[in-house]
Amino acid sequence: MDHLHIFRGIDYSQQITVRHLLGHTSGLPDYFQQRGDDRGRSLQDELLYGDDQSWSFEDAIVRSKKLQPLFPPGQKGRAHYSDTNFQLLGKLIETIRSESFAALCQKSICRPLGLQKTYLYQDFRDATPKVMHYRSGLLEIPKAMSSFGPDGGIVSTASELLNFLDAFFMGRLFARSLLELSGNWNRIFFPLQAGLGIHRFKLPWILNPFGQVPELVGHSGLSGVLAYYDPAKKIMIAGTVNQVAHPSLSFRLAIKIMHNAIF
Repeated sequence: MDHLHIFRGIDYSQQITVRHLLGHTSGLPDYFQQRGDDRGRSLQDELLYGDDQSWSFEDAIVRSKKLQPLFPPGQKGRAHYSDTNFQLLGKLIETIRSESFAALCQKSICRPLGLQKTYLYQDFRDATPKVMHYRSGLLEIPKAMSSFGPDGGIVSTASELLNFLDAFFMGRLFARSLLELSGNWNRIFFPLQAGLGIHRFKLPWILNPFGQVPELVGHSGLSGVLAYYDPAKKIMIAGTVNQVAHPSLSFRLAIKIMHNAIF
């Protein structure tokens, strides 16, 4: 944590809390998507240019320290999506429990829910998952996939992801009352808002005057995967469009499916 968050000459590193990390209100830069090296490329850019590579937790933190934080931790109304937050949360869990993140996922989530095809990807030689697509080609990045860990390294199926989603929102993983803690929403990028560990997809009234586009809560990923719940209609949707180049594609599909289900 030393010198992890220095903003305008002030070191805020020791002021970062778990709540800040979960809600993306830490102000920390994103080691994966934020550009900052001499070539002006992010780690994501390097992967998309064909440079598959591995990294450790320590590598992610070193890279993050070379980038500029966005704002002080907990600044009112500010949020910024950062994979660095998830790397820190994963390491925190491992430190407290003295077990690997992969083992804890199996013990606390997969086995209790009967998820037999869901696991943390760790071996770059594992060819089980379908290869992701980038535009019209394939994006083969097994080394990177084995490095993401708590910020995107989970492999699953649509049906098991739906099982997890149901357990998450229906109280099979933890008390439903804990979801109330997630309701302090901050905008991260339109039309997504960040809560504690989950996102909300909500269009403003001016763009949705008749309420045809439902409010969704859940999460999505860069690969085109999504898992969302419509609290009003009690409808859940999980799956992927498997397209890295067009992140909005998964939302457009989810809205279309939800609209058809409701109307």
